[in-house]
Amino acid sequence: MNKRFLTIAAALSMGVALTACSGGGSEEKTGGSSVANADKPLVWYNRQPSNSSTGELDMDALNFNKDTYYVGFDANQGAELQGQMIKDYIEKNIDTLDRNGDGVIGYVLAIGDVGHNDSIARTRGVRKALGTAVEKDGEIVSDPAGINNDGKSKNVQDGSLEINGKTYTVRELASQEMKNSSGATWDAATAGNTIGTWTASFGEEVDVVASNNDGMGMSMFNAWSKENKVPTFGYDANSDAVAAIAEGYGGTISQHADVQAYLTLRVLRNALDGVDIDTGIGTKDDAGNVLTDDVYTYNKDQRSYYALNVAVTADNYKDFLDSTVTYAPVSNQLGEKDHAKKSVWLNIYNASDNFLSSTYQPLLEKYDDLLNLDVEYIGGDGQTESNITNRLGNPDKYDAFAINMVKTDNAASYTGILK
Repeated sequence: MNKRFLTIAAALSMGVALTACSGGGSEEKTGGSSVANADKPLVWYNRQPSNSSTGELDMDALNFNKDTYYVGFDANQGAELQGQMIKDYIEKNIDTLDRNGDGVIGYVLAIGDVGHNDSIARTRGVRKALGTAVEKDGEIVSDPAGINNDGKSKNVQDGSLEINGKTYTVRELASQEMKNSSGATWDAATAGNTIGTWTASFGEEVDVVASNNDGMGMSMFNAWSKENKVPTFGYDANSDAVAAIAEGYGGTISQHADVQAYLTLRVLRNALDGVDIDTGIGTKDDAGNVLTDDVYTYNKDQRSYYALNVAVTADNYKDFLDSTVTYAPVSNQLGEKDHAKKSVWLNIYNASDNFLSSTYQPLLEKYDDLLNLDVEYIGGDGQTESNITNRLGNPDKYDAFAINMVKTDNAASYTGILK
């Protein structure tokens, strides 16, 4: 298999695109017919083409051709689940949670990317569950509160929880987007540094740490929360975060990466085979692969597949310790006779992203074998699309494409190359 994950350093030394399978020319033979690049199967994954300011889906990108789809997870369902998980933990552990006994449950929130739909949904989910949300134009405000230990921010309000006959105030003490000096968002190192800054000023007021993902959550846990025995909640069910639940990490959300990774490559496989898109998804394929409707949903209008989420807590974390195990119902090998080997160009927006590099890519690498796909993995720097698109210099060489944008607004940076 040609599974070369290209580091940024290697890309800089080598310059442009790397070789994969198949010949050149503006068109190529795929499945016995001549296919233009603009007509080749395309899947957007993990970052749904959309307006980063309004969240409106980019339907031009989602309808780029008849074989274009998006694969992700149900962001709103997962966000609500995370918020409820945190609320449940507070209610169950209230006797030991209010560290300074002031009757205020204070939490801090690490925001991944203020313009990312998933980040927006998770911020809203936490605020809604804890009663700290304020609305503007009918939507919960997802902007950072900044420093708010005085409770005066306009982006949040004080909530309240009645537990065991006592009313507690809930306050978002601080929140900010975790962006580094180079512009990369969801930055774990920034989160680790920020928790130090916050707690140096009002550490005794912090009773809960919440994060839009486990990468930032674990950075804060290791930097401060673990030693101070403050529960930290993340999202993604990364292996290190799940293991840390035994050491006091509060919990995380599994977005069924095993199902997402399968769907990412399965929709391409089906398009390349010229079979119904539901094959091996809602309908059993010739190898017996099939998903049940309790692990995914499909929105036809949005041309989008969404995996459903599961809360991972102290009650069930042992079932999630290895996040790179393929999902058993769709782990059957396809026969190469009926499913000929095809080449796929696939990028990961940031080679340093914890979830994508330690969970998603290892799953993809297992599924590409099962689905007879020769995938070339391209790792970006998390900052610019050009760092990635410069390595798609010859799309003629590939049968299909799987794209993970740096910014959700930038679908045209990729489709422009394929037209």
